Amino acid sequence: MTRWASAYNQTAGVQVNYDAIGSGGGIAEISARTVDFGASDAPLTQDQFTLAAGVVQIPWALSATSIPYNLPGLNGRLQLTGQLLAQIYLGEITQWNDPRISAVNPGLTLPSLHITPVYRSDASGTTYNFTDYLSHASAEWKQRIGTSTAVEFPTGVPAAHSSGVADALGSTLGAIGYVEVAYSLTNHLQFAAIQNRAKAFTLPGLRSIAAAAATITIVPSGNALSIVDPPATQRLAYPISTFTYVIAPTHSDKASAIRKFIFWALTQGQKLGASLYFSPIPKPVLVASEKTLDQIGM
Repeated sequence: MTRWASAYNQTAGVQVNYDAIGSGGGIAEISARTVDFGASDAPLTQDQFTLAAGVVQIPWALSATSIPYNLPGLNGRLQLTGQLLAQIYLGEITQWNDPRISAVNPGLTLPSLHITPVYRSDASGTTYNFTDYLSHASAEWKQRIGTSTAVEFPTGVPAAHSSGVADALGSTLGAIGYVEVAYSLTNHLQFAAIQNRAKAFTLPGLRSIAAAAATITIVPSGNALSIVDPPATQRLAYPISTFTYVIAPTHSDKASAIRKFIFWALTQGQKLGASLYFSPIPKPVLVASEKTLDQIGM
């Protein structure tokens, strides 16, 4: 969004002000109509649609949730499965040299160090994406915790916003967390390779994120999409990938300006995300997004 706002100002001469307050904050602000549009990494629930009273959600970006960790001196990149992540965040695995972690990292010398899970304290679309994945990977997680923008984590340390999680990870030896891959890149955090359903350990990169989204052929009414844990046919897919949505009112005195900016983001703006590992949205989603854009009017 920062890059989009700057580039759009240069291209169209229109200033877009954006504050990264988390998906929960974005949904609350657009529901109260204190902003012109909001953004979320989680699709709206039916209750949120009702409360927002006259909005559309439009998928406009595609990226992933990375799993960064603070293990300096590790002789290689950490590999994790969804089951292991669930066990760590359930408090069932508490040491980095636990045999269950060692079993999927045969080439690493894991330290005898306590694991400190870090999680978002605010309502977050990143939490939604992460818990959606864990609910697919672990029946125990699905039954005990579930999927939401805010859940009761059984263990760990809370941090506000993605920037707070990144800060906590950088300052806590043995920590593990979840943030958008752009935050790992800009904060120079090492992140894990995650096993997908094809049993391949993949990283959140442009090809692996695009592979996860390639499973979308039909976009449902309302545009809510989940691409976590894609089928084994997508051998390159990174399993914690997600769409990001813009949430805009169907009636606004700035409707024309809002439509123009969103259309620019859906088209020309897509190429600006590559260095932050935002992959261009696939054609079926682009078609649905542009169609939904027509619902925004005066």
